[in-house]
Amino acid sequence: MENLLKSFSIWLTDEGKSENTVKTYQGTLQKFFEWLDDNNRDMHNIMREDVQDYMDHLEGLERSAATIEKAFSAISVYSKFLNKKEIAQSINRVEKEKNHDAPDSLDRTERDQLLKEVERDGDLRNTVIVYTLLHTGIRISELCSLDIKDIQISDEKGSLFVRGASGEIKRVIPLSRELRELMTKYLESLGKTDGPLFISSVNKRISSRGVQYMLKKYDVNPHKLRHTFCAELIQSGVDLAVVAELAGHADVNVTKRYIAEQASSKVEDAINRTFA
Repeated sequence: MENLLKSFSIWLTDEGKSENTVKTYQGTLQKFFEWLDDNNRDMHNIMREDVQDYMDHLEGLERSAATIEKAFSAISVYSKFLNKKEIAQSINRVEKEKNHDAPDSLDRTERDQLLKEVERDGDLRNTVIVYTLLHTGIRISELCSLDIKDIQISDEKGSLFVRGASGEIKRVIPLSRELRELMTKYLESLGKTDGPLFISSVNKRISSRGVQYMLKKYDVNPHKLRHTFCAELIQSGVDLAVVAELAGHADVNVTKRYIAEQASSKVEDAINRTFA
């Protein structure tokens, strides 16, 4: 990694880039290399799929549009250095508008309809994936990284363990009764006690793209399901700090976005009651 970064830095300097620009590109690219290494990708033979999956990974971590674009810009310049511009072509990046509106989520009717559609299709894995996203609020990258060992279920309760890149437990999320029952059936169907929790059709750990593709036919995406989880907790009166902890929000201000719509409604009701 060090040799690659050094060669890239020398090339950038020769191209007339400023010292600050070189440092920025170098630091951003190092994070990309570390992700490649953590996910058993070959940093010496980067493919377009690697770049797309990394953009999806950053999106799954809810990085800002500016951060995602900065990462892509560095990788795009690196592709020119490698003389492999094709690895950075036609890469999808979701632009997120900066506003103070509550994030888009499903209402109760839409949520129930989604679950009915998924269950009607009869694919247990897909059903468990949708319930997991809706009932735990985990990010798509966290879902794809789950191992069988990260699920613990007893007679009356269950837990899902979200781990960091080095395997440390970042947070623990209780499983709802419905999810426990479905997860138990799914684990029994796997017939093993270790390895990835969710497997693709080619018997490999499912990818972010695979999950997004599956959800697309139901006209939803992982972000919308995560937002629904947070919104429903807030609507049920769960304390903001608890929602932030369950969702893995480092900043509680991120969680506060989910009360924007409710706050506006409550203010209007208060005015109407007071001055009616």
